[in-house]
Formats: sequence, structure tokens, C-alpha cells
Amino acid sequence: MRDLIMLGTGSAMVTNCFNTCFALHLPDDEYFLVDAGGGNGILRQIEQASIDFRRIHHMFVTHGHTDHVLGVIWVIRKIATLLNQEKYEEKFHIYCHKELIGTIQTMTELTLKKKDLEQIGKNILFHEVKDGQQLDILSMQVTFFDIQSTKAKQFGFRSLFSDGMLFSCLGDEPFNEHCKKQVYGSDWLLSEAFCLYADREVFKPYEKHHSTVKEACETAAMLSVKNLLLYHTEDKDIKGRKLKYIKEGQQYYQGILHVPDDLEVISL
Repeated sequence: MRDLIMLGTGSAMVTNCFNTCFALHLPDDEYFLVDAGGGNGILRQIEQASIDFRRIHHMFVTHGHTDHVLGVIWVIRKIATLLNQEKYEEKFHIYCHKELIGTIQTMTELTLKKKDLEQIGKNILFHEVKDGQQLDILSMQVTFFDIQSTKAKQFGFRSLFSDGMLFSCLGDEPFNEHCKKQVYGSDWLLSEAFCLYADREVFKPYEKHHSTVKEACETAAMLSVKNLLLYHTEDKDIKGRKLKYIKEGQQYYQGILHVPDDLEVISL
């Protein structure tokens, strides 16, 4: 069993879906959480996905923008509460770059109760990741890489599984050549696509350092990716998003194209 659970699929200012974040459901019924959206809505998303917080022991935070990091505070609070109630076993590990560790720790110090804060450094542990660093996490060999963001420092990751499957996440900015060696030939590639190319004048993705469905699909074709999943989108037509994005994307990419809805579960 190996599933991708899309807890959210939207960009920063969406109101018709949740901000982009997801969980990998892995053997031994463990979860690898990636980002947490922009607030305590992450608690609802995890609950609706039927994810047991007691099975989340590893989390990766890509960068410090509000729509990715604010929910992290709520995840920490929830797990600290479980720890204090002696309902959570083992440690909770958070992986992110050095500057982001400082950001998250500052926010926790300003917002969490003393009893919860005491769990940080004891049972809630931060791990600094560096460009090209490789770690064994659960059933994955994970390599973290700097995506060379033009805004806030941001990391992506690739996970290699024992059966050879390669799962890669580019974060929420357009592909940079620096990442090519990490993601080329991926079985799964997760990429932002802020809007349709046809709607670029409406949503102005380039001003926000984002790309369109067309560019994301052209990149996936160039990288020989088997499955492409698009997320971090605008939300003005949630009901029509999947069909419209797939229709445009298939003009530029011949692999399997996925445009998931919030809480959609995809078998890997």
C-alpha cells in the first residue's frame, strides 16, 4: 500500500479549496506529511482524510510562505497535546532548511503554551536539510534539494522506494535546471500550475513567480516524467478545473496527467 493523499490543492489566496499540502501513506501505516497549509484548517483536512495523527512521525516543510507554514504550528500543537496526554509514541521529526527552523520556532514561542513548548527539542525535533542531502525516512530514500527560489528560500525533495519508483516534488515554483538531475525520469512529478495558459492574462502567474498548465506540462515532457500531478492552482472554477486543466495539458504532455481535488487519494 502506497498512496498520495492531497490534503489541499490551492494557491495562497484560495477560498474554495485548501492550500496545497499532502501526505504520503506508506507501508506500516505511517504518513509523511508535506507542508500544512495556512491555518488550523489542516486539522480538518487530516481528520476528513481519516489520518491518525499518532501515525504521523515525519514532516517536511518546503518554505516559509504563510500558505505552507502557518498550519505547521497547529500540527505541532496537536502532536504536543497528544504527547502531553501520553497518547503519542516515539518522536515527531520536522525537516526543513535552517532559516525556516528559526521561523517556526519563533512562531511556536509566540503562540504555544509552555507545556507544549517543552516538547520541542525533547519529543518534537527539527532537522536542518541541505541541498543534495540524502536521508532514509520510513520506507524512502529521500534527497532534499534547493529549488533556487527567486523569493523565499525553498526546498523540494525526491523519494526513491525499494522497488525503484521515483517520486519527486518541485515545491511551488517553476522548474529550475538546478533540479534536473534530481527529478529527471521520475515516475511521479508534483508541480505547481497556477492557472491555464489561456487564462494567463487574467491570473498573471508570472508576476507571482508561478507557471501555467502549458509550461508545467512542457517541462514534464522534457524531463521524461511518467505521471505528472498539478497543484497550487487558482480556485475560480473548482468544479471545472480538472477537465479544463487536463484538456490543455494533454496538448503538451503525453504521459498520465493528474489534476486532483482536495482529499483525493491516488494510488502510487
